[in-house]
Amino acid sequence: MGDGADRPAVVGIPSPSLRVIGVGFGRTGTLSLREALVRLGFGPCDHMTENFEHPSRFARWEEALARKRAGEPIDWRPLLGGYRAIVDWPGAYFWRELVAAHPDAKVILTIRDPERWYASVLATIYHLRGQSLENPLLGALVALVERLIPTARRAIHVIDGTIWNGTFHGRFRDREYALRVFAEHIAEVQAAVPPERLLVFDVRQGWQPLCDFLGVPVPRGERFPHANDAASFRGAIQARFMAVGLRVAAAVAGLLLAAAALRWLSRRGGRRSGRD
Repeated sequence: MGDGADRPAVVGIPSPSLRVIGVGFGRTGTLSLREALVRLGFGPCDHMTENFEHPSRFARWEEALARKRAGEPIDWRPLLGGYRAIVDWPGAYFWRELVAAHPDAKVILTIRDPERWYASVLATIYHLRGQSLENPLLGALVALVERLIPTARRAIHVIDGTIWNGTFHGRFRDREYALRVFAEHIAEVQAAVPPERLLVFDVRQGWQPLCDFLGVPVPRGERFPHANDAASFRGAIQARFMAVGLRVAAAVAGLLLAAAALRWLSRRGGRRSGRD
């Protein structure tokens, strides 16, 4: 059921700066972990939000995805050069390749109650994609976005390829199947990564186990970050979708204006030919 659990990862070219690899699925506290790692000196830290903030990165993730599918080594330097940590998807989909290529990096597996995790994913990161698959009008809009905005097309390709199709094989709506994938992922990580290299971490545990594992002092007087609850996530997604919608509307308006201008020029040229 896993993403190639029966095949050993092909060892690629490491990013020399990478020190921490987060292998937990999205919605297991990965954004809180990211903020904590940055606070502890392990920034910059890659996360799905980092890629939306710098969408040119999706082209590099596409290349990594193609190499993984082909069983070829991945050069992590273009994607993670300068990054000290990585958490969340799309990186979690490449956890075997990342762990194999960076043998000295520490590995953090974020966990959460499975039922609450599934409900959270269903209400947040799956919400918009699920609607686009089930609503013909929204699906047509997403298809238009993919055609008109190359970076959006790459983002959708990477998200589908690493999460919905790559991890859940198009069956995330099948609750029992998705929960099995979640449980098997945790078991596979624990079986593959030596205990001294792995921290199984619930963000509700706070600073102490994380700092002990990384060998850094606990920040004094600071609460552990709590970021990206479902309501704020939906708000951010809606704002991002509206921004993309405005770009699509502008692109469509530009195409319509261009077509109208060409039609006007064609008619004007025809009239001149008639007078000549």
